[in-house]
Amino acid sequence: MGKLGIGSKVEHPKFGLGVVVGLNGEYYNIYFASLNEAKEIDKSFDALEVKESVAPDFAPIEISDIEKALENVLMANSDQSKIVPLANKWINGTVTINAGSEDLQGKEIPIRTFFNKIISVREKLRVLEQNINNHKKLDEADKLHLQQYISRAYGSLTTFNVLFSEKEDHFKGMGKS
Repeated sequence: MGKLGIGSKVEHPKFGLGVVVGLNGEYYNIYFASLNEAKEIDKSFDALEVKESVAPDFAPIEISDIEKALENVLMANSDQSKIVPLANKWINGTVTINAGSEDLQGKEIPIRTFFNKIISVREKLRVLEQNINNHKKLDEADKLHLQQYISRAYGSLTTFNVLFSEKEDHFKGMGKS
């Protein structure tokens, strides 16, 4: 059975003749006059006999379409310009921060959360760098001076390169290009 649109006429083995009055994900909403009500019938129900097919007014949205659209919206509105993978050996790991005194409680953080915060810092540094480069009132000497602070910040973050899956995502300080 192909995809049915609103207005298609069908026959159900138990409920009799019906008309498709709505589409809801994996279900047809079918009105059965014999019951004087609509029922949700799974689109994959094989015993539903099509009496008169009406093509859908639109292409049904698949879950993969929704996932892709959501991913695009999140990427467009996040600080992160691309997905940066965590190295496999760290997946499901934790970062433990122990206090200097045994009477104080430590803190355990999922490594994914910690990693995402590091990536967020990097993205904010990149935005700052772009703003400095495009600033109309700063002269080249001032831009270079501020750029050096950003490069030093990147250099301070090289400790966390061990977390990255891809070498191209590593932090690079002033001594590396």
